[in-house]
This record gives sequence, C-alpha cells and structure tokens, in this order.
Amino acid sequence: MIELLNPTDLPRARETGALVAEILQTLKGRSTVGTNLLEIDSWAQAMIVEAGAQSCYVDYEPSFGRGPFGHYICTSVNDAVLHGLPYDYQLADGDLLSLDLAVSKGGVVADSAISFVVGDSAAAESVALIDATERALRAGIAAAGPGARVGDLSHAIGSVLSEAGYSINTQFGGHGVGSTMHQDPHVSNTGKPGRGYKLRPGLLLALEPWVMADTNELVTDADGWTLRSATGCRTAHSEHTIAITDDGAEILTLPKQAHG
Repeated sequence: MIELLNPTDLPRARETGALVAEILQTLKGRSTVGTNLLEIDSWAQAMIVEAGAQSCYVDYEPSFGRGPFGHYICTSVNDAVLHGLPYDYQLADGDLLSLDLAVSKGGVVADSAISFVVGDSAAAESVALIDATERALRAGIAAAGPGARVGDLSHAIGSVLSEAGYSINTQFGGHGVGSTMHQDPHVSNTGKPGRGYKLRPGLLLALEPWVMADTNELVTDADGWTLRSATGCRTAHSEHTIAITDDGAEILTLPKQAHG
C-alpha cells in the first residue's frame, strides 16, 4: 500500500517527526557509560506516553520477528545493526550504539535512527561507519523530489556506501510510512537510477542506509529479533523520514539544532 498525505495533514507529520527527533536526541544525551539498554527503553516509553503518542513497536509482530517486539525502541550495540531488542546490558566506553524509533501521533508515523559512540573512546572504524551512513542518507534525500524515482534514491545511497568500501545488504532498507510504519514503496540501499515508483507530493519515505564493516551477511540473534553482522564486525545505521513536497524533500525528523 502506498499512501499520499493530504497537504493539509503535513503539519501533523511535522509534529510526529519533531517528536521522534526530540526523543532520539534526549536518549543520545542520556546514553553514557553504564547506562542500561532497558533504561533507554523505559525513557523512550515515558516520553512517548507523555507526548500522547503511540509506539509502533510494542505490538509489532512481522514475519521476520519472533512474536510481538514488546519494547519501545530498538537498541543495537556494536555488531547488532537492526531490530536490536533491548536487554539487560550496560553500555561500555567505545560501544557503537544505534537507536531506531518509530511512533505514531495524530494518525501519522515518523521513523528515524541514529548511531553514535558511547563515552570517549571512538575507534576510527566506528567513526567511519557512522559517517558513511550519514553521508549516504544525505545523498538519498538530495536525490528525492517530485518526478524522481525510487531507483534514483537507491542509487545515490548505494554509491556513497560502495565508494566508502562497504558491501550492501538488500534484505532490509527504506520504506514508505503513513498511517502505519511499514508501507510501499521499498527503498533498497542500492539500485539503478530511473527505475521504480515515481515520487509524488504527499509521499512519506523513511530512508535508512546501514552497513557492516566487513560483510553483507546478517544472522538473527537468539532473541528472535536482533540482526547482527555474520562476522561479528561493527555496524551503523542512520535514518530520516522525509515528505515529498512540490519543492523537493522535507526532512521531518531533523533535530532542532540541525535546522538552518
């Protein structure tokens, strides 16, 4: 299903996006050495409830997961890259943490992810992984706009990741959002320009480049949810929800300090 948002509903999408961005930045600031992943989940829950929003994760039960997710945020550490199920783990100095959050408010979903290093010991490999996903995300957004095709976005994302030396997994990628979290069209992290669905004003897309340092193969953790690199190497993940408008792409999940 592909939904197109009515222009009069764009303010609601902006509100949801701003909430997701605010929660993620707050959690980033609180995620220090010794912070437990379950604390992060509890903080996310409290902020979502306080805002009068709804979690997209708690009752989420797709075919690729084991039962309802049961938590409010994905917390992926080091070799975990996607769908990280929060558990009793205290963050250590130098851990690479990815936080992925999707909420619904006013009937509109926004989805975003950030990756960062905890503490003061930022290994060069971790910094490079994060930088590549953030640059790929910017490239994908720059390629979006009315008349562009999904393949244009995929090609832009994939070009940055490949040039950075990373192989690309195509099992999971970006997607449409709207009244629900996962919708068509699928936006692969690599592709051919000029192919695929033609973008139209009102379309909301979650673009999410992610990479693993030395592999493109995933393994599923014993928890039935967390996806890890097959080699145990480090990973990173960046994501924004954008709205296609008559003027181009508007980033809905951009932190306040990043505007302008």
